[in-house]
Amino acid sequence: MAEFEATRGMPAESMVVFGVASDVELMDRWLPQGLSVHDTGPGTIEADGDLVPGAGHHEGLFRVSEEQLRVEWGGRDHPDYSGWLQVSDAASGTSEVTVHISLLDEPDSGPRADEVRELLDRSLDRLAEEVDSRIHDAG
Repeated sequence: MAEFEATRGMPAESMVVFGVASDVELMDRWLPQGLSVHDTGPGTIEADGDLVPGAGHHEGLFRVSEEQLRVEWGGRDHPDYSGWLQVSDAASGTSEVTVHISLLDEPDSGPRADEVRELLDRSLDRLAEEVDSRIHDAG
């Protein structure tokens, strides 16, 4: 059983960051390459790509709480996978994002765990870049 968590500062206030992070249409811009998600209706998404176990599309549960600035997800056909993303305010108009991923069928150390940590860090970097481009394009 493996639990992974990372936190990264973001260059905008929490509502802007949450707007980007919770928009399924924008997720392919910052999620790891090899993972693609698509909105399939209220409370569900579909995932596919090289990082998704097995072949084809997989349905997942997806919940957005704007009041809590939180996104939660989990694999419907892969119940050993779940996660959440939390946005919180920081100083001077910036914010922080924490992402937590549970992979119950994966080891918490070794090459695979290192790969997951690297993918998580890279995704947060890409999210910060996407947020940065949003605030600069709007300004």
